[in-house]
Amino acid sequence: MLTIAAPDAAEARCNATFEALMWAMARPGAPQALPETGLAAVIETLVDIECTIFADDAGLRAYAADTGARVTGNPADADHVFLDSLDAPEALLIAIPCGSALYPDDGATVVALAPHGVGHRLRLRGAGIDGVREVTLGVPPAFWALRAQLCCYPEGFDLLLVDGQAVIGIPRSSLVEVL
Repeated sequence: MLTIAAPDAAEARCNATFEALMWAMARPGAPQALPETGLAAVIETLVDIECTIFADDAGLRAYAADTGARVTGNPADADHVFLDSLDAPEALLIAIPCGSALYPDDGATVVALAPHGVGHRLRLRGAGIDGVREVTLGVPPAFWALRAQLCCYPEGFDLLLVDGQAVIGIPRSSLVEVL
């Protein structure tokens, strides 16, 4: 008979975080509950020694380095980009990898802090959405305009927007209209 050890607290947290991130991407615009606040649990779940990350926060860079990930000062080299806000300088946002027509999976995953339920209303369309879904996010409209210029499906970057213990996913395939 095979016996499997019960997961410890860290493994249970990573499993719960991964499940929340997975459902956030599968159901764009629908908030999913995270087991704890902030971006550290997302780093712990997504990042390993094969990843290169960019973070605009020194504490997150150090935390990611402790996972064994390569930390870069250039977002163009990153698999995962962690931002305190999407109100970042345009030059930083333009540098985020969007992949190519042949290798769309080279596009980065952008994980950012963004308030849910306040700010600008958005209408989302695309895979995982039955018709349309409207959501209100504290992300500047200029970001969405820049994203529309940079991301031509299948190229683009995936977004995970964290607010406290909730995450909203917006995959590169989602069309976003600012209302």
